[in-house]
Amino acid sequence: MPSRPRLNRRRTEFAWFITGPLALCAVLLSLLLGLTADPALGELPLTLLFAVAMVAAAWPTINVVVRRQALAVTPTEIPLVVGLYLLPPLSVVLAYTVATLVVQLRRKLLPAKFWFNLALAAAGTSLAATVYRLLPLPEGVGPGTWGMLLVAVSTNTLVALAAVVAVISVVQGWQAGRELLRAAPPMLLTVAVNLSIGLLIIIALESTPWAVLLFAGLAVAFALVYGSYTQFMRQHRTLADMYELTKAMTESGSDGTLIDALLVRIRSLMQAEYATLWLPAQGRHPEVLLTAQEGKPGLLDSALTPAELRTAAVTRQETVAIGSRLGTDPLLREPMGRATAKDVIVVPLRSGKAVIGTIEVANRLGDTNFFRTSDITVFETVAAHAAVALENSRLVDRLRYDAYHDGLTKLPNRRRILGALAEAVRVRAPGEVVALLLFDVDRLRQVNEALGHAAGDKVLVEVADRLRGCVPSAALVGRAGGDEFLVTLRLESAEAAVELAGQLREQIRDEMVFDSLTLDVDTAVGVVVHPDHGDAPANLLQRVDVAATAAKAVPGSVQLYTPALESRSLHRLGLAGDLRNAFDNGELEVYYQPKVTLRDRRLIGVECLARWEHPTHGSVAPADFVAVAEHTGQLGRLTEFVLREGLRHSRDWAHGDQSLAVAVNLSARTLLDQHFPEQVRGLLAEYGVPAQLLTLEIPEAGVLDGTERPIPTLRRLRDLGVRLSVDDFGTGSSSLAHLRRLPVHEVKVDHSFVQGMATDPGDLAIVNAVVTLSQQFGLTVVAEGVESELTLELLQDIGCEVGQGFLFSRPLPFERLEAWFGAQIDPESIASSELPRLRVVP
Repeated sequence: MPSRPRLNRRRTEFAWFITGPLALCAVLLSLLLGLTADPALGELPLTLLFAVAMVAAAWPTINVVVRRQALAVTPTEIPLVVGLYLLPPLSVVLAYTVATLVVQLRRKLLPAKFWFNLALAAAGTSLAATVYRLLPLPEGVGPGTWGMLLVAVSTNTLVALAAVVAVISVVQGWQAGRELLRAAPPMLLTVAVNLSIGLLIIIALESTPWAVLLFAGLAVAFALVYGSYTQFMRQHRTLADMYELTKAMTESGSDGTLIDALLVRIRSLMQAEYATLWLPAQGRHPEVLLTAQEGKPGLLDSALTPAELRTAAVTRQETVAIGSRLGTDPLLREPMGRATAKDVIVVPLRSGKAVIGTIEVANRLGDTNFFRTSDITVFETVAAHAAVALENSRLVDRLRYDAYHDGLTKLPNRRRILGALAEAVRVRAPGEVVALLLFDVDRLRQVNEALGHAAGDKVLVEVADRLRGCVPSAALVGRAGGDEFLVTLRLESAEAAVELAGQLREQIRDEMVFDSLTLDVDTAVGVVVHPDHGDAPANLLQRVDVAATAAKAVPGSVQLYTPALESRSLHRLGLAGDLRNAFDNGELEVYYQPKVTLRDRRLIGVECLARWEHPTHGSVAPADFVAVAEHTGQLGRLTEFVLREGLRHSRDWAHGDQSLAVAVNLSARTLLDQHFPEQVRGLLAEYGVPAQLLTLEIPEAGVLDGTERPIPTLRRLRDLGVRLSVDDFGTGSSSLAHLRRLPVHEVKVDHSFVQGMATDPGDLAIVNAVVTLSQQFGLTVVAEGVESELTLELLQDIGCEVGQGFLFSRPLPFERLEAWFGAQIDPESIASSELPRLRVVP
């Protein structure tokens, strides 16, 4: 995909589609005037005098900013009206064009804008002169002459407005053109006033040539008044914007949108393209680096300002300002040269004598506009207000934190858990449930009675630390009160919630040593899931309490709230008739879970996973509808659907200069279909995807069943160039030695071993053995269920190459996969000139 600067240049070059026709129109109309008008050119001194007058008229400008473009409104219609009346037509065109050339050279515009303005001036003036000459000329300076001049100047104005709207629509988009049209009425009113002044000058000059002295004096007075008025209006607008900014910071300080309101208002106040806030990490507050950019909704997590400028402002504790109107610090010249900013102001945010961060603006809007010294004073005033607002916001946040967290364990309290649970159940995620787990610590009362409440508090803190350290990164751990702890998170099923609860209980029940005393503390766990067990958070909390009470009847057990209203077999039987309709109605969807290299965290492919949102039953577990497909003869259709979706997205991604390898799960029954390899060949050819980008994953039981039945199909698939993988390895009774006779390329270690390797030496030994022997056989090893940094480090230590799991990402729709990939790029790897590396964003 093209980079943003290249795209912007290309959009700017499109301006020539407007500039070219304008230039051609100017040439043709000038030739027509030269051939038909008599005389076509007037005396050179008078022409030069009018050119000087037009330059003087173009000097005082009123800038109207539309998105990133600054439009100049000038009183040039005044000399144009006089010139059309007094001068031959080509003299008017020549004087106006030369004046425009002089003004554009002074403003040092970009080439595309320079030539557009010049072509527009020549085309508009030549068209106005042509219209004026084609109309019948009345005698004297009466209403007839006024009307003709009005028509001629209006023609020039409308052509200019249409051309500017067209070029801005081409460069900035049709929305920008529409905004300019909305801003046009005040500019057209200015044109009408200028036309009236020009007519008064003509009438006065017809009476006596000495009137030019009066108008010269008026012009000088106008320039002085205009300068004072401009300064007054600027100060008035600054004060109004400062008031609005202060009001916005006050209103948004309590609802968590302070930074959004702050940056957007500052960018508007300073008329900057970028406004950036940087706050270093402080206590439990992470580092903040957010930018508001003109024309883009939301905030960016990057900054145009070089980091060296930010460091200099914090170190010196003073404002750093660099630009053509602000001067250049020799020490910061090099980093500023590497950036694409034309001017930057960085102001440190102070809380007392300490610097708590910086606030920055970059790139004054408009090619001819730059930050000036007076802007620094305004910006420093804004920064002082912003620092106070940010400190107050953090104070409110601290009070809110205390209100929603347990004082002993620092975990979220019951109120916070209920709020999080309400948010979770409100946002329905296809293919997932919201699980709530309650851990009830056994025999805490005996600990309090025997050792005192201080020892009991230590037990609670230790349980909290263990839970916090072993739950998945996306889980929320809280203390419900007393000896009860809550864990809530999204999982794929209620079964996964029960399995996770058992794993967490095993990790919590390890021995706890206090001084010379060793305690054996266990927990009983209750489990509920939404939507199976209710929608209201209060009901879920009540039912998980009931489940935990039931679990106490069997010490150390895990209890699901209630069994399903119907058995799984009946549930699958009910789904059998609906699966065919699901294919026809498009209810099935493919999700993608990234596969990442563990050493450097780079995306190398995705696993394609089918999901079904039933119109009545909601999300159907994959194990349920896959089993239904196997027993109703629809397995081939399901496999083809997943293959087609995966290959289509692999091809679409490849068109973006990216290579996306996809992995598709196969059933053991599919390997018995002798036509399946030819079907794969046809699909690869249909979507134009190289065979090596497709991995077919077969469960261990399907390829290591003690027979030779799947071997021929596997070999034919291997001959196609498709990669083959043994999925869920370790769950069966096969040994690694059996892999030597299989034409496979990859082994996937089952998630049950990967998730337990951080706490169970046996699981660690199994994973280590699989990795070591597989590498000796030349096989790639993929670890499933990577859900913690500790597991990731252990896998790296034993040499595992690839992993997937919730630590990196849960399965995502393809659109969210692309957004996920963009969000994972580690800016540090870009800064060090490495290939983009993914960072963990749960």
